[in-house]
Amino acid sequence: MTTRRSLGLKVGAGALGVGAAAFAIGSASAQTAPQSPGPSPGQSSESTFDRVRRTGVLRIAALPGEQPFFRKDLAAGTWHGVAIDMAKSIAGALNAKLEYLESTYSNSVLDLQSNKIDLAFALNPTPQRALAIGFTQPYYLHPFGYVARKGFAPKTWEDLNKPEIRCVSLIGALSDNLLARFAPKATVVSVKAGDDAVLQMQAGRADCIIYALIQALGVSAKAPMLEQVTLLQQPYVALPSSMGIQQEPDRRWRDFLNSWIEFNRGTRQIGGWIRDGLLAMTVKPENIPSNADL
Repeated sequence: MTTRRSLGLKVGAGALGVGAAAFAIGSASAQTAPQSPGPSPGQSSESTFDRVRRTGVLRIAALPGEQPFFRKDLAAGTWHGVAIDMAKSIAGALNAKLEYLESTYSNSVLDLQSNKIDLAFALNPTPQRALAIGFTQPYYLHPFGYVARKGFAPKTWEDLNKPEIRCVSLIGALSDNLLARFAPKATVVSVKAGDDAVLQMQAGRADCIIYALIQALGVSAKAPMLEQVTLLQQPYVALPSSMGIQQEPDRRWRDFLNSWIEFNRGTRQIGGWIRDGLLAMTVKPENIPSNADL
């Protein structure tokens, strides 16, 4: 664990954005229009949309332990969670059944590239990932704030911007960048893992942990002493969560998923699934911020 007063502003490859798709360009002498790329290694020439409709199977990455998105009942061998609810709805619209491949967030990108799955959930569309896979439009904008003991009351980033405020940040996480940009005067307590962050709070060595909302609520469920979850304002910072898909010239799969997202986001079904997933983790309803858009 290290403690530092401030961080230099770090803007670089980790900043979230939308990557530009690269297209192969036809021969200049032929003066043809730019051509879409062929299948990646491991991919077949059959599009994802056609394969799912032909086989009646939707293959998704399932991530053990990543609640509230994924939870496996070891006794029954069944999967539950927000991503599973979403996948079941998508499969139902296609009259398809689900097939699961156990994976991780990083490996699910490789699983898409190697044609082992058709869909990966809960991914941030970083520029680096966008060079390797495609993305749907966001289905949720994941806001940032903090988790702390009840009574810790800052509402804005500027409220944290004081040397006497001690903020825990996981090394290499986006929270480092956010504190450097919006609260550079705060004392930053750097830790390697989430459990270390909780220990710093329990030992009274810090005032709050900077987290995205769902992670913050997860901590509030595991460590009841940390029941205050607050979304910071001025600015309100939220990052997109999207579905990862294979890069392919046929856009019907992407277009179908984007239509599914627009409908279920507009009817607030996706927010309902996320809220239900949090409550299943024993998150207290009163701990979910009213401005969480769930």
